[in-house]
Amino acid sequence: MAPWKLPLVVAAIAVPIALSFLLVGPAVGLPVGALVAVGIVYIAVRQRPRNTIGSARSGRARQLLLVVITDPLEDPAAVEQVTQAVAEDSRVMVLAPAQIGFLDRWASDIEGARREAQRRLVISVAALAAAGIEAEARVGDEDVVQAVEDQLGSFPATKVILVSGDGAENKAATATADELRSRLRAEFRWVVIDRADR
Repeated sequence: MAPWKLPLVVAAIAVPIALSFLLVGPAVGLPVGALVAVGIVYIAVRQRPRNTIGSARSGRARQLLLVVITDPLEDPAAVEQVTQAVAEDSRVMVLAPAQIGFLDRWASDIEGARREAQRRLVISVAALAAAGIEAEARVGDEDVVQAVEDQLGSFPATKVILVSGDGAENKAATATADELRSRLRAEFRWVVIDRADR
């Protein structure tokens, strides 16, 4: 944080509370203070770390490719795009984030999401195998960026490909792609599956 921002943050916290106590009294000052505290906690919880993801590239000769799938990789055009990115003697890992629904999260029932992620993995690894690419498979965190960050701890990919069925019209998919593009040290590519052909 820039040094000049800290006094502004402190003022934004203290001034509404102090003015409420001085002008109206404790009957309003306490609720205003509580609202400011709730606002601070809400903003803090919504913040995500913005540091780079992955380690610095080494001089390794072998390419490590991480393919992150939010939809099954079965569209021939998408499979072709991924196979073109695979260099000779590459090691390929396919990662499927477990997409947990609101009610499942609330009930702590993640088994259905894990089964669906495993189904996407089976389809995707089979499509890559048919194209002559051997790949390992993993189920990851429901948050795509967090899943990539976790996987890069044990699989330091030199290239990351995000495969999704949501194009630029989907704000969440675009935000995920933009965040990965800005934070990854590894080369990044976004492959969009054409749903019209499926």
